[in-house]
Amino acid sequence: MRLVFVGPPGAGKGTQAKVIVDKWKIPQISTGDMLREAKKSGKLDPELVKKMDAGGLVPDEVVVDLIRVRTELPDAANGFLLDGFPRTVPQAESLNKMLASRSLKLNVVVALQVPKDLLMERAVLRRTDKRTGQIYHLKYKPPPPDADLEHRADDHEDKVRNRIEVYEKMTADLLPFYEKAGLLKRIDGVGEVEEITRRVLAAIEGSK
Repeated sequence: MRLVFVGPPGAGKGTQAKVIVDKWKIPQISTGDMLREAKKSGKLDPELVKKMDAGGLVPDEVVVDLIRVRTELPDAANGFLLDGFPRTVPQAESLNKMLASRSLKLNVVVALQVPKDLLMERAVLRRTDKRTGQIYHLKYKPPPPDADLEHRADDHEDKVRNRIEVYEKMTADLLPFYEKAGLLKRIDGVGEVEEITRRVLAAIEGSK
């Protein structure tokens, strides 16, 4: 099972991805994590590291090559779940080309869809207990009275709104691209976690 997971920040991708990788015994591959690890281990060109440190984007071919190397490892023999990549049509085309060179292709692209106002609520009302690292939500999972709460900078309204807008701009052409290829499964990401899981699994099972 080779799949891509897409969705805006706060859509619940992480929660659902864990269920999928446990069920199919495949690795969850985060390109962000891979880039940070490659940088830390000194495997990235120093010029690229400088670019990353300055907030610049890493060229698509570098990311696709990292994915190639990662998906050639034994734990990915039965497939993988790609999280955070691709986000644009050129990236999707590069990924397809790399997979085709190994006589492989994606099985399904799962898009979790959640209204913007709910995404904002999920993120902006999130708080972290500085002592324990436990994450709470002022509405859905209130903290105990003695919690020492921190409102992460990333969860402030302006930052959250910007992250959602960046996601929408980047993926505007990506979902139609995968829809045309017959790979896209749009999933309603609103509801109880278990119900959303059932929708995701049904969509994946139906694409096999």
